[in-house]
Amino acid sequence: MEGWSAHREKISQNGFTILEDVYKPEEIAAIIDAIKAADQSNLTFRKTDDLFAIRQFLKEVPEVKQLIFNEKLKALIGHLFNDEYFIVKAIYFDKPEKSNWFVAWHQDLTISVDKKGDLPGYGPWTTKLNQFAVQPPVDILLDNFTIRIHLDDTDEGNGALKVIKGSHLNIARPENLNKDTIIDTSCNVPAGGVMIMLPLLMHASNRTTSNKKRRVIHIEFSRQELPVEINWAERESY
Repeated sequence: MEGWSAHREKISQNGFTILEDVYKPEEIAAIIDAIKAADQSNLTFRKTDDLFAIRQFLKEVPEVKQLIFNEKLKALIGHLFNDEYFIVKAIYFDKPEKSNWFVAWHQDLTISVDKKGDLPGYGPWTTKLNQFAVQPPVDILLDNFTIRIHLDDTDEGNGALKVIKGSHLNIARPENLNKDTIIDTSCNVPAGGVMIMLPLLMHASNRTTSNKKRRVIHIEFSRQELPVEINWAERESY
């Protein structure tokens, strides 16, 4: 088993790392049961043939929080980052067995906030389901991180993320990528494992070809305080 220093080095150099066995099978089953029992009538629940997603996930399904933040995950955050961080966004993704949904190369450039403001260095702005998103100054993005919790075995066949190692240090335009020279890495994660990634890591996801589900909980963290005019839309401690 790799030590914490090795994972910290991978995050620093590559922009991501993968840790297995963070959750036991019974813990995964409890999380899935809580999701199935949730009221799905709100607009934050999006269900199509290609995707089932729950935005503001911890707010919509609060029962999962204590299941997600078990001792292993808390220890992981403490060893790889520190206790200054807090949750700023949570989404649940369910990619069905026959999904044709794919995600093109991109970086995660926006944060979710409670209102729009005229702030230097913040923009452009978008609105989705009465929630505002904005691209903040790059220093904020460089200090944030994301944990992706895998509830199913995930590989190239069911839409595992593919990433470009080392692409996490600057904002880049996907259209400038040379498709003929890209060397990408498939981030295969077994059920119960987690992937930690930095927001500016260039990543994409292919269509499903193996007829296997891919359920992932995506949680973003920050320790940055925003200008007084705006607040993190989903801020909470863990």
